[in-house]
Amino acid sequence: MKEKLDKRAQLVTQARALSELADTEKREMTAEEQASYDKIIEDVGKLTGAIQREQNLLEIEAGITKDVNFNSLKPNIDPKDSAAGDKEFRKKAFGKYLRFGMNSLDAAEKRALDATTDASGAYTVPDEQFVAQLLKDVDDMVIIRSLATKYQLTKAASMGIPTLEADPADADWTTELLTGNEDSTMEFGKREFTPSPFAKRIKISKTLINKSALPIEDIVRSRIAYKFSITEEKAYMTGNGTGKPLGIFVASADGIPSTRDVSSENTSTAITFNGLLNAKYSLKSQYLAKADWIFHRDGLKMIAKIKNVEDGRYAWEQSVQVGQPDRLLGRPFYMSEYAPNTFTASQYVGILGDFSFYWIVDALDMQIQVLYELYAETNQIGYIARKEGDGMPVMGNAFARVKLAASS
Repeated sequence: MKEKLDKRAQLVTQARALSELADTEKREMTAEEQASYDKIIEDVGKLTGAIQREQNLLEIEAGITKDVNFNSLKPNIDPKDSAAGDKEFRKKAFGKYLRFGMNSLDAAEKRALDATTDASGAYTVPDEQFVAQLLKDVDDMVIIRSLATKYQLTKAASMGIPTLEADPADADWTTELLTGNEDSTMEFGKREFTPSPFAKRIKISKTLINKSALPIEDIVRSRIAYKFSITEEKAYMTGNGTGKPLGIFVASADGIPSTRDVSSENTSTAITFNGLLNAKYSLKSQYLAKADWIFHRDGLKMIAKIKNVEDGRYAWEQSVQVGQPDRLLGRPFYMSEYAPNTFTASQYVGILGDFSFYWIVDALDMQIQVLYELYAETNQIGYIARKEGDGMPVMGNAFARVKLAASS
């Protein structure tokens, strides 16, 4: 990873040299310079993505080393421990179901899965360990889930969470015998989370299943996690809150209101240094201390050129140390393909916020259906996974949306 960090730093230096040359000569970049600059920034984006993926893998591996006892992958179960024995038997039955379908199970294996099969028998519910690891896999693949506060429900039911909408007024200076004035400013609200269903069908080669050293559960889980992660990340960004999560780039009184939009000193087509400063310092200190930026790579391409006209300082501070994130005006930032990237008047183009105030609710009663025969001609097994979840920002003041100015 150190080589990638060094290479990226060199590329950023080259891009800045091109930009500074044009600035010094008080002209626009030539077509050749612009093409070179765009290619360099594209390579920087690819390296940034590779660095983020490698960092995620390091964190995953560290978590596995810390949390998993590898001897437990082939447990030596005490026959006297019926609970452990039943759990291991169900796990093996579930793996067999994923590999060969329901018709491959004997009576005892079907009975073991009865407790986790829906009324129709068409879908089987994975055990809690499978679902928990799936959710962790999704967390490691996307941005908002990895930063958000997450709650889990054993069943898909709505969950109301009280929120503090307005703080109490300051205390009153008084005497020993007086109690101060009664507060009338503190206000409570409520956020209602209602998990909504979504599903995905995947196909996996029988050859891969039969020859892979990985357990079938791991193969299926990793594919489902990838598909679910994209669906959820898009909704956490731009979902309208109707039958899906409420996104951070949607103005709503139930999430982040339009009063948290910051467009001052941006132009109608571009982000500016002062515009970023205005967004940063629109956050109160308690939120700013834990805030992160999110932009599309096209936004970061623009930001890579931005510097303070007074001292020449660039807004983007690239990391050259393993484990240390890049920073924008002193705060970490993330690149997402699902952040908005339309640079026209009055459009959202980025956000800064404490994402622990984005709350996610997952229902753990996930279902998987095996389509063993449907794709026999292509030597594949199909899987349909169904899951329910919800999410929304719960404190609008914890966020500042970067918005372009209205057209003049």
